[in-house]
Amino acid sequence: MSIPTSRNSFPDPTELFRLSTAYWESAALFAAIDCGLFAHLRCGPATAAQLAKSMNWSCRGVTALCEALASLGLLERTGDDYRLSEVSSAYLTPESPAYFGKAILWSRDQYAAWGDLPRAVAAGEPVREMALHLGEDEERTRRFVEGMDERAAGPARAIVGALDLTGRTRLLDLGGGSGGYSRLLVARYPDLHATVVEVPGIARIAREMIDAAGFAERITVRDGDVLSGLFGKSEYDCVLISGVLHQMSGEAIQTILAGVRLALIPGGVLYVADIMSGNPQSHRFAAHFGLQMLLTTPAGGVFSAEDCSVWLHEAGFEVRSAHHLPPPLPYTVICAS
Repeated sequence: MSIPTSRNSFPDPTELFRLSTAYWESAALFAAIDCGLFAHLRCGPATAAQLAKSMNWSCRGVTALCEALASLGLLERTGDDYRLSEVSSAYLTPESPAYFGKAILWSRDQYAAWGDLPRAVAAGEPVREMALHLGEDEERTRRFVEGMDERAAGPARAIVGALDLTGRTRLLDLGGGSGGYSRLLVARYPDLHATVVEVPGIARIAREMIDAAGFAERITVRDGDVLSGLFGKSEYDCVLISGVLHQMSGEAIQTILAGVRLALIPGGVLYVADIMSGNPQSHRFAAHFGLQMLLTTPAGGVFSAEDCSVWLHEAGFEVRSAHHLPPPLPYTVICAS
């Protein structure tokens, strides 16, 4: 394509300016959650001066932050008073059953890594160690597990709705994190018992969350590494691998699937749910998620449903179905047996 010779014929650069400052908006959201601003407004409207006093922050800073949040629709302003918007009240106050703050703070934890993106692209290697949120750093691991539990709540319900475990009784939930999927599935299928396999640092927190939800008798959490491919022999009639394989290399995925094949009884079913390329409705998210994997995993990335089907076939599975969840969910669900 030739470069325009006249400035009047240049395309509109507005989108470039928007992209160059898009992080301003996310940084304002992170700061508001960090300082508890939304929680301070849960009892009703307040001025910036009142908020600053109760939060022990500067009035100048709180005023600027509130104005930015109001411009994003996260606060509403009447005169000098700020109040929660409907969205903030529903998702950003800790008392709400739909609270989403911990999931957002997980994104905040990735913030510095994205600043190192040029280095990751040049080297083709991660700039952050996965071990930090897999048990090495207890506080970050807890924030990761709780954040992923919140973050996955919406997709998990949609994914669970796409699974048919009628008549199944023994589920293997590989890399099941907080046990969120297993909790939803055992609640939906009264005869189902689940085993969640996770690394010890995450497994410890998952047990707490499962016990608090009242499912300790039907969900077992087992310390283990899914990369081992060792899940037993003919122990389960259904397996779920959701949001896990994007962290792995193709070789590792083949090892995992071979282990799953061995762990399933004849007639067992495997469901793989993940962020996959090839879905036109979530292409933009999937493409950027691939960068997130570059930043944080040695070999992870976004693969296609076709790639997954090949791996499944090589492990001895037959793909029964593959479909994209409706937007805005970026997941694809594959069923194999």
